[in-house]
Amino acid sequence: MTTTEATARQTGRIGESAQRPDGTLKVTGEYAYASDLWHDDMVWGVTLRSPHPSARIRRIDVAEALTVPGVTAVLTADDVPGENAYGLEHADSPVLAADVVRYVGEPVALVAADHPETARRAAARIRVDYEVLPALTDPRRALDDDAPRVHPGGNLVRHQRLRRGDPDPTAPVVVSLDFCVGMQDQAFLGPESGLAVPAEDGGVDLYVATQWLHIDQRQVCLALGMPPEKVRLTLAGVGGAFGGREDLSVHVHACLLALRTGRPVKMSYGREESFYGHVHRHPATMTYEFGAERDGTLVYARAHVLLDGGAYASSTAAVVGNAGLLGLGPYRIPSVAVDAYGVFTNNPPCGAMRGFGCVQAAFAHEALMDELADAVGVDPVEIRRRNGLREGERTITGQAVDSPAPVAELLQRVADLPLPPPADTADIRSLPGAVGNTTHGEGVRRGVGYAVTMKNVGFSEGFDDYSTARVRLQVTGGEAVASVHTAAAEVGQGLVTVQQQIARTELGVERVVVVPADTTVGSAGSTSASRQTYVTGGAVQAACGAVRTAVLQRAAVALGLSPAALRLDGDKVVGSSGEVLADLAEVLGGDAVEETVEWRHRPTHAVDPETGQGDAHVQFAFSAHRAVVDVDVELGLVKVVALDTAQDVGKAINPDAVVGQIHGGSAQGMGLALMEEVVVTDGHVRNPSFTDYLLPTVLDVPPMRVEVLEYADPHAPYGVRGVGEPPTISSGPAVAAAVRAATGRPLRRVPIRPEHITGT
Repeated sequence: MTTTEATARQTGRIGESAQRPDGTLKVTGEYAYASDLWHDDMVWGVTLRSPHPSARIRRIDVAEALTVPGVTAVLTADDVPGENAYGLEHADSPVLAADVVRYVGEPVALVAADHPETARRAAARIRVDYEVLPALTDPRRALDDDAPRVHPGGNLVRHQRLRRGDPDPTAPVVVSLDFCVGMQDQAFLGPESGLAVPAEDGGVDLYVATQWLHIDQRQVCLALGMPPEKVRLTLAGVGGAFGGREDLSVHVHACLLALRTGRPVKMSYGREESFYGHVHRHPATMTYEFGAERDGTLVYARAHVLLDGGAYASSTAAVVGNAGLLGLGPYRIPSVAVDAYGVFTNNPPCGAMRGFGCVQAAFAHEALMDELADAVGVDPVEIRRRNGLREGERTITGQAVDSPAPVAELLQRVADLPLPPPADTADIRSLPGAVGNTTHGEGVRRGVGYAVTMKNVGFSEGFDDYSTARVRLQVTGGEAVASVHTAAAEVGQGLVTVQQQIARTELGVERVVVVPADTTVGSAGSTSASRQTYVTGGAVQAACGAVRTAVLQRAAVALGLSPAALRLDGDKVVGSSGEVLADLAEVLGGDAVEETVEWRHRPTHAVDPETGQGDAHVQFAFSAHRAVVDVDVELGLVKVVALDTAQDVGKAINPDAVVGQIHGGSAQGMGLALMEEVVVTDGHVRNPSFTDYLLPTVLDVPPMRVEVLEYADPHAPYGVRGVGEPPTISSGPAVAAAVRAATGRPLRRVPIRPEHITGT
């Protein structure tokens, strides 16, 4: 299937490009995001944050803040009623700093007032007496004996060790490199926002933009000292996520203020505060070595990966796991030795972001594959085809690839696409620098680069990965209506539409209502790891199947037939040959049939701590990119001319949405390759704005040809594979490779800046 075949249809079942119910509202600006939340009686909450990367708090004086007219509450760590700690995997982040601060931007105090500006002025009057301490801001020093300790237990978050094959391999061809990746921001357009409303039962209702309602609920309950039945969460409109909403932001703070004031409290970050209020992609420092036969066949690989986790753990341990277990790419390598580390520093906390550890590693292993190609005299596509994994082979962890692995085909697909024509030097808009009129073609060189990758789908290493779906079928106004209720977060990827498509397909109905996600239904896990269509899709399919079985059993009793001889077709019960036997309204009467299913994929397993061997993942997804760039080698300006991709998605549930995900992921990877970086100096973020944090715009994103392969995974619902992350992983390395090809420079750091190209 290609993009030209992904046209909209009205039936909206599996494999069709159903229209999104939120699409028109978002395009017209009518969609309600979390930042649009409002309550007539609400007050506004703001956060006072640390100006130091490392300091001891000697005293906090809130007296002057309380004198500001309109202020209704000022809270510090002493006002946290439960545990003053939260965290995705380890509860090590204070709700409000008590004794020390560990990064610039750490929350120290809260203010509620009748106007946001009043709250900000009051927060500025809080006096905090800090004793500034030595800060650890260089992750390469984190494990030195004399390095400052960010936490009492030391600076190591996780060391993932992987060993396989010959412990002391040799090869006739050896290539190696060092590579650095900067800190990337998720840069979602909708800032962190939420509304907490105190309830009559003494609890609180929180409406918030998030990726995982139930893990949020667990952490909020811990901090408030309340049971789950008193802390109810509902998903508010999410303006993008990409991993940056997996951790808490306004959640506990808004609830604390609401419970103290007895009034609804709204909190909404501005753009600068958003840069301090969520985790970022881990910066990485890496050393890689490949040994190969003279024909380029890989013999061994060695890798050392160091990830800067910042001040708190977040999901660093899991990111380290991915960077280690998947850090050599989709290649067949007999002997491997990998050491991946995540460390604490006094830099901003880092955690989940699209690609989750694989992005950083891919820049290194793909650059080294190009070096190997040069060393043995083959082209970059052939070196990857020659070493690419195939179905039935084993990964570097010893896990069998038991579904299609079309690495070679994906590469060939992008290689066979037509190349764009040469730049029109008469039209400066087609050149690097464009209407800046920096060149008319002199100094402009074209480069082509390739990259291929693999990514795990779903939670790994033995995590209990499941989702819950509640499906209800009834007849309303003579029409069969199905409702689907899950806690799965729609963050812009089209999950609501997918749930509708599954229900239409399984139940044969056209009208499907997706109930807003909240914590009154069981957990659906996080909207991350490219897992929701697989796992929540599986839960919805199973729940629909249970509803269908219950309805047909009831019809079979009424008709005196076997349930096996019946099927549902919209509001009709039909026989095996399609004849209508009964109306659904006759079977159900005024009743509704409702089933709730908790669905799990096949289990994964923790890897051996010494060797990293084991079946850690449930599924792998593969993608390949070809980038074409024009580079002004005199000024260091880059124009991406084309960014073409091929990806195996197993089954395109919604073809248009699949292509949209691939476009978006490709642009995000390109951004990291060329412009996106949170610049941190001595623990301070230097560019916390979209003025100075550069993002690709519509003028930067090139035409993208997309080849979508559908090789079904026999173990997954409908054969699906996760779609969202792979294009982010392979696009950036392809762009970097194309710039290297154009300039002839090694370029061992991203984002690639003009001075890297010009050598100035």
